[in-house]
Amino acid sequence: MSMLKAPCNAAADHLQALVQWRPPATFPRRRISGVSFSAAHRRAPVAAVLDRVAAADGAAAGSGSLADRLRLGSLTEDGLSYKERFIVRCYEVGINKTATVETIANLLQEVGCNHAQSVGFSTDGFATTTTMRKLHLIWVTARMHIEIYKYPAWSDVIEIETWCQGEGRIGTRRDWILKDYATGQVIGRATSKWVMMNQDTRRLQKVSDDVRDEYLVFCPRELRLAFPEENNSSLQKISKLEDPAQHSRLGLVPRRADLDMNQHVNNVTYIGWVLESMPQEVIDTHELQTITLDYRRECQHDDIVDSLTSQELIDDAKTIPELRGTNGSAIPTKSQQDCHQFLHLLRLSGKGLEINRGRTEWRKKTAR
Repeated sequence: MSMLKAPCNAAADHLQALVQWRPPATFPRRRISGVSFSAAHRRAPVAAVLDRVAAADGAAAGSGSLADRLRLGSLTEDGLSYKERFIVRCYEVGINKTATVETIANLLQEVGCNHAQSVGFSTDGFATTTTMRKLHLIWVTARMHIEIYKYPAWSDVIEIETWCQGEGRIGTRRDWILKDYATGQVIGRATSKWVMMNQDTRRLQKVSDDVRDEYLVFCPRELRLAFPEENNSSLQKISKLEDPAQHSRLGLVPRRADLDMNQHVNNVTYIGWVLESMPQEVIDTHELQTITLDYRRECQHDDIVDSLTSQELIDDAKTIPELRGTNGSAIPTKSQQDCHQFLHLLRLSGKGLEINRGRTEWRKKTAR
């Protein structure tokens, strides 16, 4: 503890010293015509930092956490969805100089958890209700579908809206819409299905009326879908990839950093594993537009995983969509020659047990 505390105190002392610093009389002073700088102006930038920290500390002592007050998100006016803004950081950008699909997936996960916390669900990351915690029940991902129409770049600000709804008797669904905050343009959409599992037995369980009543009060009264189009790709079944696969990456091992709060591999890690077996020539010339993953088996920290990929023939009638309308309804714009589609399989090495199956669609990169 002392090793961490000493540098922090030193930094605070240094910052306070900057606030109190005055230029010595021997320093030459420059004047800008029509402008004069008082001591208050010289002090203002650093002092403002200290003032904000002090104000934040005071706010934390009141109602709500400091994180809640600093977070750029809140429930919408009707309380049935949640919006949050994010700045794309330099470490979230990949080889295309734009946010990676893993970054997008992590932000979807973040805004979903923040939504759950904002309506009073648990803060352990699993968005569990009171009844669920009593019965040791958690939500686990069954399917994730993400479509990205324009990747945000470093320092871009994106706004993500999310909401959840019931999904039959065995689970729930969560949808997202991503927008460029500066222009309001829809740049992506996503949807997911979640099922309930007993945390002790690892068996799936039906959603009880008690649990349903606890979360449906925060859901839209009428069905609202991020993908309202009939026969959209989020509904398509994924065929199992059969051996021999055209491309493979064998012997992938979970890192400690890949484990979530439940001591299992995080959902986003599977996306990276799927992409590991993509052919490099496609990575060089195309960018990922759509990814769909069906989660079939949990992966433990000591498992070894094989990633398999094969190209899938595309229906001639299918084209890359462009956005139109609030939810980004699709209209055909590009030819199939610019698009590639692949099937994916993650399985336990040696045992061959299926962990995850997926499908990706890739569009040709455009000049930036």
